[in-house]
Amino acid sequence: MSLHIYDSASRSMREFHPQVNGTASIYVCGATVQGVPHIGHVRSGLNFDVLRRWLGRDGADVTLVRNVTDIDDKILTKAAANDRPWWEWAYTHELAFESAYDALGCLPPSYAPRATGHVTQMVDLMQRLIDKNHAYDVDGDVYFDVRSFPEYGALSGRKIDDQQQGETEVRGKRDPRDFTLWKAAKPGEPSWPTPWGNGRPGWHLECSAMATTYLGSTFDVHGGGLDLIFPHHENEQAQSRAAGDGFANYWMHNAWVTMSGEKMSKSLGNVVSIPEMLKLVSAAELRYYLVGPHYRSNIEYSGDALQDAVTGYRRVESFLRRAVERLGPIDLAGPLCPDFVAAMDNDLGTPQALAALHNKVRQGNTALADGDDTTAREAAECVRRMADILGVDPLSPKWNNASSADTGMRQALTTLVDRLLVERQEARKTRDFARADALREQLDEAGIAVEDTPDGPQWTLKDD
Repeated sequence: MSLHIYDSASRSMREFHPQVNGTASIYVCGATVQGVPHIGHVRSGLNFDVLRRWLGRDGADVTLVRNVTDIDDKILTKAAANDRPWWEWAYTHELAFESAYDALGCLPPSYAPRATGHVTQMVDLMQRLIDKNHAYDVDGDVYFDVRSFPEYGALSGRKIDDQQQGETEVRGKRDPRDFTLWKAAKPGEPSWPTPWGNGRPGWHLECSAMATTYLGSTFDVHGGGLDLIFPHHENEQAQSRAAGDGFANYWMHNAWVTMSGEKMSKSLGNVVSIPEMLKLVSAAELRYYLVGPHYRSNIEYSGDALQDAVTGYRRVESFLRRAVERLGPIDLAGPLCPDFVAAMDNDLGTPQALAALHNKVRQGNTALADGDDTTAREAAECVRRMADILGVDPLSPKWNNASSADTGMRQALTTLVDRLLVERQEARKTRDFARADALREQLDEAGIAVEDTPDGPQWTLKDD
């Protein structure tokens, strides 16, 4: 089976065929850099990072563009409220987002264009739309004429008479459903020159200009959060196709992170910032938590769910570290198991992919306990390869930053504990329960907590 993805535009599963074999082009709506990022913000970046890794696993050249909206009403309002220059406020929070993406293991985007750096391209797009009678200017404002484009509403499935743009300013609009491409300058606000007067871009215009600048008039995948389908992505598609661009061949949308059933957002106050989350769990564990659910399913945040993910990640980590101690370095060259491939090809089915990964962890733990080094190595290589595609490989240099002294001590401890656990398992097999209990007591006195799990015995230091 080849990759099939759920295309929001057709509301159906479609087989993925890139425009050019051996390549893939992806545009992801990035952050409006108005504040500190929370886990709801970064979920989209993580989901499309997994898509990028999956498409590029066999050497395909994947171009991923993730934009930065660095001029916006909210940015101006918050900067003014904090007595800070708007550009400094935007850049400060752009750095915070980049730090969060990097901390959680997102590969750097091929391009990370800022809206303010692409005004020339926006002016060109507006001129094309005006020339084709799809846009008009009124006293320095430029609007898209929704009724001039019969396909408007195709992406979101909304009827044109039911549309509400959510815009507060309606000055000069021919129809309240028309949306703003360009906002005339106001006193004290930043502005750029255009043939229609000084002003600043509308949100929707930015992404169309940046996507086509870096990916061409037609590209493979446009991604973003589910809440962007209308009006943002609907308007992007309308203005781009009205101008004559094919734009995105596939649309993919990730669901929300919620708390108490509400979408996580700053306006509701139910935010969990990345810096605060990383005080609770490691970056690798947080990534595991956020990429584990299917990208089209909501994540209902809770402390218990987060700890379940931490436990799952640590089972993978424990097996791989035990395998390294027993077998030496574990390559990434092992094959992917068919169940994992089938899961990922089915619309990036990460829950089933993780199930396949943990099945292999169980096989590897059993092989280690039985002294079957060949099977254990095969399992460990396969686990690493699967975990790497999800971005959660515990042996990756990204997550494996312990000092050499700490590593040496941990390796010696791992060797000793694993030997005692093997002896305990052998005692159980021979029904020498007194010996098995004595070994467990020995581990307990040494400060080692042992838990028998479906993946085999897991241990941690009691002070960890």
